[in-house]
Amino acid sequence: MCPSGRTGCHGGARGRGMEITRREGSQGKGMGTGERRESGLEPSLGKRLGPSLGRDLGGSLGRGLQRGFGCWLFTLPFLLLLLPPPVFPQCPDSCHCVWESSMVLCTDAGLREFPQGLPPDTVTLHLERNYIRSLPEGAFRELTQLRELYLSHNHIKTLSSGALRHLSSELRLLDLSHNLLHQASREEFGSTLAKTRLYHNPWHCDCTLQELMETLYLEPETVNGIVCESSVRGSGEGSRWEDPDGAGEHSGQPLVKLLNSGVNFCSLQRKTTDVAMLVTMFVWFFMVIVYVVYYVRQNQAETRRHLEYLKSLPSPRKTPTETDTISTGF
Repeated sequence: MCPSGRTGCHGGARGRGMEITRREGSQGKGMGTGERRESGLEPSLGKRLGPSLGRDLGGSLGRGLQRGFGCWLFTLPFLLLLLPPPVFPQCPDSCHCVWESSMVLCTDAGLREFPQGLPPDTVTLHLERNYIRSLPEGAFRELTQLRELYLSHNHIKTLSSGALRHLSSELRLLDLSHNLLHQASREEFGSTLAKTRLYHNPWHCDCTLQELMETLYLEPETVNGIVCESSVRGSGEGSRWEDPDGAGEHSGQPLVKLLNSGVNFCSLQRKTTDVAMLVTMFVWFFMVIVYVVYYVRQNQAETRRHLEYLKSLPSPRKTPTETDTISTGF
């Protein structure tokens, strides 16, 4: 029922309700449109600002990198000039050095002396077919990494006492073949464990060489090439006083075959030493006896001369008082 007898109040309320609803709807529609407008602005602004901003940033960054790279290119030569020059090992004259394999090649170089200034890291050293006559004492002192040493076809006659003693313990091959070696001892080779080649040398076979052969690790296929050009007599081979510079009975024979057949050069040396000691003792004893005999005879002569002198002296005369006293006593 409507107050005041009016009809149509329900319709008015409905009308007002519909009006309010339309207002709210229009407001909602307006807000939705505003939101859509705002959301629509963002992608359009990104599309407008994105490429230009990227181009600006990329250009500035590229220009900065170009300037920095150009600056480094400009200062790099000056920095290289300030750095110390690299130090490279020197290669001796008349030799060729292969740095990759630490090999020094001095073959057929006409060398008359052992080369100086070899690189300390040399592993392989080739000195074949030169005119080297001797090895200095400190030749291999600095070559601590040497593993192969080739000295064949030279004119080496003698080895210094300390030449091979300083060889590296890492040495695996020592080639002294085709030289003029006449004698060698264990002291000259030191304690090397390298495979050694000594064939084609004019060896004088004696106890020293025999002891050397028993000490070194000789290359098996070259042992028969160690031939005696001269020798001393072994035990049970006649005179022990043979001239050591003579050719000897074993001239031209391989040393290893002589040793295998029972020849012992060291037995001769020991017997000779024993005989020398006996002779020395006999001479000393004979000299002592001669001195004693001379001393006794000299004393006897002195005694005889002294007695003769005493006899030659006149006897003293007696006084009268002494004579009377003697008579009274009787």
